[in-house]
Amino acid sequence: MDERTEPWPAVVVGAGQAGLAASYHLGRLGIEHVVLDADEGPGGAWRHRWDSLTMHDVHGVADLPDDHAPAPDPAGRANQVVPARFAAYEARHGLPVVRPVRVERVEDAGGGLLRVTAAPADGRVRGWTTRTLVNATGTWTRPFVPHYPGLERFAGLQVHTHDYPGAEAFRGLRTVVVGAGASAVQLLGEVALVTDTLWVTRRPPVWRTDDFTPEAGREAVALVEDRVRRGLPPASVVSVTGLVLREQERAAEALGAYADPRPVFSSVEPHGVRFADGSVEPVDAILWATGFRPAIGHLAPLRLRSAAGGVQLDRHGTTAVADPRVQLVGYGPSASTIGAQKAGRFAALGVRRALRGEAVGPASADPAGAAVTGAAAR
Repeated sequence: MDERTEPWPAVVVGAGQAGLAASYHLGRLGIEHVVLDADEGPGGAWRHRWDSLTMHDVHGVADLPDDHAPAPDPAGRANQVVPARFAAYEARHGLPVVRPVRVERVEDAGGGLLRVTAAPADGRVRGWTTRTLVNATGTWTRPFVPHYPGLERFAGLQVHTHDYPGAEAFRGLRTVVVGAGASAVQLLGEVALVTDTLWVTRRPPVWRTDDFTPEAGREAVALVEDRVRRGLPPASVVSVTGLVLREQERAAEALGAYADPRPVFSSVEPHGVRFADGSVEPVDAILWATGFRPAIGHLAPLRLRSAAGGVQLDRHGTTAVADPRVQLVGYGPSASTIGAQKAGRFAALGVRRALRGEAVGPASADPAGAAVTGAAAR
């Protein structure tokens, strides 16, 4: 699909939940497009999740527009069930996915066009010219590990959530779990059953005591939407929903794994971690449940970042204010199973607006009342 003389009306980068939703809605609007996906097969980031993550743990992750597949077996492995459902969805709706294609760069090609360039494959550089872009690359390829003094001298095992091999890899290794999000809670619930653990967090964990209703989900998304409308770096939806212990974590709770987490250490020793009060805890492994950052480095030539450090989006939460030809899904409020479907529809409508030459909606005002612009950046 790259051997084309005419520009594409739209190119979608990424075929995870948000990318497939965008492709579906583009098709419904009659907008010709191509979806470029870096993976060898369907499933997005869920192809790479750890084996112990089941569909019971990731409720709603496989939901897609016009998806009539039966509810999956709660005990089914997410890294098998989700790819199978996405593959069936792509086939059922005839979505134009091309893979594997790893996009390296998106730049202005002049004349109102964008140029999408992929990493060389088979000795050749591949490129696509397009009038609009839907970026759906999510965060999975950018795991974040904060730096602490002495980290490079640590002699034990270090693993990020991205590469979590299962609890057995930590058996008998005193493990410090770093992070205050849902992944930290889930992984601590597994690792604490096979070894001694220590939980540290940069901020105190926020526990949710009420039911997580659809209304609560929408409120959480709205909080993140407010940040991206102001051009601030997005916070994760999970960070504003609060934490809940599920039945599968009750055994770890009984062992005291979640009791009194300590503030994060100040430095790392070869065989332990040192806290601000000077005390040292011996540890054999560090499990970094410290999250991910948006995988948008390939968009750098477009200079989308605002002076506030994030990509400012319009009132719909998908259109880049600095360049309305670009839609971002799987970014900010849509970097979750809660917001992905809605973002796909809004992105398709944003593409249609851009193709028609319609202006992007006004920027939101900051708390002081001044409009935040999307200018200035890198």
